Parts: sequence; C-alpha cells; structure tokens
Amino acid sequence: MTANTAQLAATLASLAALLADQQTAEPPQPEQAARVMPDRVLLTVEEAAQCLGIGRTKTYALVRDGELESVQIGRLRRVPKNAIEDYAARLVQRRPSKA
Repeated sequence: MTANTAQLAATLASLAALLADQQTAEPPQPEQAARVMPDRVLLTVEEAAQCLGIGRTKTYALVRDGELESVQIGRLRRVPKNAIEDYAARLVQRRPSKA
C-alpha cells in the first residue's frame, strides 16, 4: 500500500465514523417550525367564502349588501369568524319548515 492509499483509507474511515455519530445524534429542531400560529378571528372574504362553501363573487355580494358582516382595516376588508356562523344561523332560521 502506498502512502497516499493509506492516507485515503484513514480519511475515509474517520469520515465514516463521523457520519455514524451524526446519525445516532438527534437532529436539530428548527425553532420557527415548532411555533404554531393562533387561529385568526378575522378572515379574508375569500377565506369566508371557503368556510361557507360558496363562491368569492357571491360572498363579496353578501358583504356589499350587509348580509355578511365585515370590517375594514385600512384598505383591507375582513370578515369576523363569528359573522360567518351568525349568517349561517340566519339562513337556517329563514328556511321554510317542511310539513
């Protein structure tokens, strides 16, 4: 065996030992990945549409007509989560009963 081959074999052996040590150690946990965002109380009109299972255009019409409560924050339009539940409850109350 030449000196270069012996040196290469020693380097590869130490590299293999380092890799084996890294595999047994716990992987580092990223701090930001563990952070969970809280539930929002204000939704975009598009998100409100998804919650209601209706289209975006229909939801904007409901907001415009005052059927679905919304608030304006600067140039942004947001729908409170409880307004979605209130609107759905009003729909159920208006439903004609089947006799």
